[in-house]
Amino acid sequence: MTTRRIFLAQAGLATAGVLLAPGLLKAATGHKPGLQLYSLRDQLPKDVKGVIAKVARAGYKEVETFGYDAQTGYWGLHSKDFSKLLKDNGLTTPSGHYGIDSFFGKGDTDDLKRYIEVANTIGQSYVVIPSLNGEFIKTVDECKAVAEKMNKAADICKASALKLGYHNHNFEWKPLEGGATFYDTILKQTDPKLVHMEMDIFWVVRAGQDPVKIFAQHPGRFALVHVKDRDKKNPDINTEIGKGSIDFKTIIPKAKAAGVTHFIMEQENYTDIDPYVSIAESASYMKNVLHV
Repeated sequence: MTTRRIFLAQAGLATAGVLLAPGLLKAATGHKPGLQLYSLRDQLPKDVKGVIAKVARAGYKEVETFGYDAQTGYWGLHSKDFSKLLKDNGLTTPSGHYGIDSFFGKGDTDDLKRYIEVANTIGQSYVVIPSLNGEFIKTVDECKAVAEKMNKAADICKASALKLGYHNHNFEWKPLEGGATFYDTILKQTDPKLVHMEMDIFWVVRAGQDPVKIFAQHPGRFALVHVKDRDKKNPDINTEIGKGSIDFKTIIPKAKAAGVTHFIMEQENYTDIDPYVSIAESASYMKNVLHV
């Protein structure tokens, strides 16, 4: 697959240019297609400036960050420089994924406060928890304790004019005693005015859950979604939006009605396609078919 990526790099950009012909990505709504930069985690360390430029050319208007490092920033660019890079390419960043297991484990606020500073520097609104250590949520009482810590972390974020978010995988629906799940617990136990949810649609479907039902049951709780499709032949991996088995034509209107304002594409793997061609295809589908 790596060889395939290298081989198609030049042709991929040309094809992306065709996909982005004038008028192809004409905006149909006030929403903006976003990209979770984890989709290009292999490329970013090699050429962060070049990658960000290609993301903009692929049709995205927003990016969601990940992987901030206190020493090296974002792939060698510290916050102010990375923010300038985004602005120079016409991009904004509404949210970032920041791991704060140290807060949930030991109550240490150092990482959280550092990420808050970074988020404010680059203009983000949401500090999103990308996942949690499973050791913290083995029982219902532990889940409730984590929910309370989320409320506290959200209070800290609020003091700096930021919002806390939580991004799911599929372990959140693992049954606990009494039929409870971690996901149900945090939805019930966290303050809806403070803790905002980022639904990863791929992982919800993979967990055997119904995104539309969840939106209907919890209107206003979801500010962001990950638009991530599921390969028809191998349901454990991703594919370009519109090529897979997930019914986004039904799900996305319900997400909008439930209050979602940021639609962020993420693809964790590529099969026989150049990554830049792939993300351009997904951007086109999001704009022209899903109208985000």
